[in-house]
Amino acid sequence: MILKLKFTTFITYFLIMQGKQQLNLFSFTMIVVGLVIGMGIFRSAATSAKDAIEPSVYFTAWLLGGFFAFCGALTYAEIGSRFPVTGGYYKIFSYAYHPSIAFAINCIILISNAASLSGVALIGSGYITKLFPQINWTDTDKALISCAAILIFYLINLRGLRISSKAQNFLMLIKIGMILVLIAALFFPESGWHTTIAAPAVPTPNISWIQSLGISLIAVSFTYGGYQQTINFGNEVAQPSKNIPRGIFIGIAIIIGLYLLVNLSYYYIIGFENMKGEREIAYVVMNKVFGKTGADIFSFFLFFGVLAYVNALLMSNPRVMYAMSTEGALPKIFGKQSEKNDVLVFSLTIFASMCVVILFFAQTFEKILNFTIFLDCFGMVASSATIFILRKRTKHLDGTGIYKMKLYPLLPLIFMGAYLFVGVSITLQTPSIALIGISVLAAFMILYFIAQQFSKNPIVSTHQELD
Repeated sequence: MILKLKFTTFITYFLIMQGKQQLNLFSFTMIVVGLVIGMGIFRSAATSAKDAIEPSVYFTAWLLGGFFAFCGALTYAEIGSRFPVTGGYYKIFSYAYHPSIAFAINCIILISNAASLSGVALIGSGYITKLFPQINWTDTDKALISCAAILIFYLINLRGLRISSKAQNFLMLIKIGMILVLIAALFFPESGWHTTIAAPAVPTPNISWIQSLGISLIAVSFTYGGYQQTINFGNEVAQPSKNIPRGIFIGIAIIIGLYLLVNLSYYYIIGFENMKGEREIAYVVMNKVFGKTGADIFSFFLFFGVLAYVNALLMSNPRVMYAMSTEGALPKIFGKQSEKNDVLVFSLTIFASMCVVILFFAQTFEKILNFTIFLDCFGMVASSATIFILRKRTKHLDGTGIYKMKLYPLLPLIFMGAYLFVGVSITLQTPSIALIGISVLAAFMILYFIAQQFSKNPIVSTHQELD
């Protein structure tokens, strides 16, 4: 998802901040892998299976999700090469379109990130409640647990405490280790074939193959998100014309391979129909192969992985608000820092509040997922479309060593078409969510123009500044 922060934050900083050293092929490939692999694979597989009318739809969705990620990553890498500015998407939108669009889409990106944080927190609460099966947990209970996790890390961030880079890298290793354990479950002969007694099977939707594919892709899109961050590395890769496409191809291939193996483990051990009735699907696999103790240990570590993700987003998104306030897109109070520890108290409080509101507005992962991905569809299509404008305005950069994708304009068109397809699928499945998303976007654009009427320093588009 746009601006989705993964546990490679420290690795990325370390690699690109060492003087003027550039990323080699291996380093860039590992960044691509780290940007994409997150917490979604431990939950969204079940949601994707529930919406698939047959296994062919399910596995096609995961293969297509990887292909679309490949197209998107190449597109964003060239955008970053052609317009390498501090300020990320806001600057790019302002340059290519208009500050009002930059403001509106960056605001929905923040809301999407808050929804993503809430959704991942719900994944963690679902797994941690497995440790206490004697309690009949409701969706409200899980939302309260998620809220408690957000509140704890909100208070930690208020004190200025930061999770150390070593802790983040350690948690990244835990996450990769859990994925490998799920894959290893395939090779335990006692795991059997479809012998797990799971939750009651969910009725198969009475829809066409292509409709089923579109709905199944919603959850898959959530799991493949993160490649957009390649926009930040276009000028930081050694021999970009060669290493960027290779690194993205190898990285996405590794991710597709890992995801397919995990899904094969789910499918082989649980069975396709039983997958549809599960939420904490990885717990069922661990319980089948390693017993309840093994599954409980797995859930415990997964919950801590979720907490690290929650903390990382609480750290990063207030800084996006800070950047927007320095540009004049948000009031100055969003950039106000505590004199004691430099914490962005107001921005942090607003972002944490957004997460809590979304939690209790939706309460279930599926509702949050549809809301998040629908908002993402706006950002994905709008941001990737800037490549057509940048190609025209930055022709003078051609042949200067920047990365320039092949198969243009086919790849960005495929990527944009994919997210339009997903957006339409969400609209058909949950029209109320789509209506809310469109209303939010329109409200922010109106808010921008109202704010500019009362502003003493109206925002000038980046394009006007450069011209």
